[in-house]
Amino acid sequence: DIEAVILGMHAKADNPELLKAKELGLKIYSYPEFLYEQSKDKTRVVIGGSHGKTTITSMILHVMNYHNRDVDYMVGAQLEGFDTMVKLTEDNDFIVLEGDEYLSSPIDRRPKFHLYQPNIALISGIAWDHINVFPTYENYVEQFEIFIDKITNGGILVYNEDDPEVKRVAEAAANPIRKLPYSTPRYTVETGITLLDTPEGPMPIEVFGAHNLNNLAGAKWICQNMGIDEADFYEAIATFKGASKRLEKIAENGKNVAYKDFAHSPSKVAATTKAVKEQYPDKTLIACLELHTYSSLNAEFLKEYEGALYAADVAVVFYSPDAVKIKQLEEVTYEQIAKAFNREDLIIYTNPAAFKEYLYHLKYDTEGVALLLMSSGNYGG
Repeated sequence: DIEAVILGMHAKADNPELLKAKELGLKIYSYPEFLYEQSKDKTRVVIGGSHGKTTITSMILHVMNYHNRDVDYMVGAQLEGFDTMVKLTEDNDFIVLEGDEYLSSPIDRRPKFHLYQPNIALISGIAWDHINVFPTYENYVEQFEIFIDKITNGGILVYNEDDPEVKRVAEAAANPIRKLPYSTPRYTVETGITLLDTPEGPMPIEVFGAHNLNNLAGAKWICQNMGIDEADFYEAIATFKGASKRLEKIAENGKNVAYKDFAHSPSKVAATTKAVKEQYPDKTLIACLELHTYSSLNAEFLKEYEGALYAADVAVVFYSPDAVKIKQLEEVTYEQIAKAFNREDLIIYTNPAAFKEYLYHLKYDTEGVALLLMSSGNYGG
């Protein structure tokens, strides 16, 4: 017998199975509501932020796994060493949850991270996103203010003080919680290897880019509040290779290298592009971005991308007119995209076959090429 139904955001309000569940009087949970019900008696660690939350959650879980600390979790990417993206037990004391600010379900319009009531929370960054449900910047920021207010009394807020909006929101919060700021640690890049400054001296790490070093600092605070000391954290994080589709190396051949990344929002695109250029300063960086999400294909929101591809030597944008139609948005023109990115040399493709042809016939100079493919879609393929 079915006792309850878990409803995801992809189902519509008129979904026939949902309507039948209502007719039968079954308990209907949104996914975050169900996760909270299963973790009410645990210490809930919730990682929020417009960007970086999957990577930070992954870093925390990697460190815990490295030191054989068993925790429950829910994360938005497949991780090396983990069979599933969610784990619920009766015995574990901690649950680590990636706290998405998007809506819970078609019949529960609350942001997911409002339902978790964290004991320990983190905010990595605030950059306007999901404009289809948060039509103004102020409305979007308000969701993070509510998230902080949901932290249990006596709980902990770890926040990125390098982000002015996060710093403002965190410092303005009046509820009885401890506040622990973090910032990007010192590091250097030598011959394509990132060295993190630690008390024991420079330590090579697998991930790179200022945004990932910032993520690492946040993960370190969380792990320390989960019982991992600093030395043990550094030992474990040195072996972290990154979350799936987050600056994931997909090919390397001689002096050429290729990465794919889930980046699609303006802040993520800018951070990822800068990271690759910093790691490979002598290579020609060809950065390719697919505009695929509702926000990125919105003519008004497009202007948020100004400067996002400045770090690239060659900047390419791909979008599918069919995706615009499917999302029932007004048509976006070449001129609008070129103006939004503020690059006269911007290359724009709308045909998947033509874009593929471009990639297959790239000219490689003597110092090599760093190819960066950024998308939450599949370039129309």
